[in-house]
Amino acid sequence: MTQTNITFSINSDGWCEQARKVPSPHYNERPVAGDISLLVVHNISLPPGEFGGPWIDDLFLGRLDPAAHPYFAEIGQLRVSAHCLIRRDGEVVQYVPFHLRAWHAGVSSFAGREACNDFSIGIELEGTDTQPFTEQQYRVLAALTQALMTRFPAITPERLTGHSDIAPGRKSDPGPCFDWCEYRHRLHLDEQ
Repeated sequence: MTQTNITFSINSDGWCEQARKVPSPHYNERPVAGDISLLVVHNISLPPGEFGGPWIDDLFLGRLDPAAHPYFAEIGQLRVSAHCLIRRDGEVVQYVPFHLRAWHAGVSSFAGREACNDFSIGIELEGTDTQPFTEQQYRVLAALTQALMTRFPAITPERLTGHSDIAPGRKSDPGPCFDWCEYRHRLHLDEQ
């Protein structure tokens, strides 16, 4: 398998230069500017188990049509966002600048600190709890994580976590099919 080096750069406005920019209205200022010390991995598919449609963008933009699918009637009123989505083919879509607070974690806690949205970056992988993620997603997630850890040095290897870890019993993503060992290997964290 050929490895292609991917590099990401984050500009002074908090946008990833290589991402497709789709600004969400669902964000606000962090309570403490610059307090970014956690990266949370999620998964999402809309409708559940289906990939490739416009629905994730629509959800994060607040324009999901509740009549387009029965499941959307349940979630159409939500006001949520993530900083980025990594699609199955590796495309990165960014919704919220990294220095601002996206609304991805909900009721959550990490290392005794509540309200993880205040100090975290949320990355969604297009996927489910029950299907493996793609090689492209791992490659892109690792490269984006490296760029974020460089830009925000308080995000250390110990502060890479899943939604299920910060909201146990309430959330299950990224799920058992997410290969944490593969992710850490691609970050070269298993060599430390």
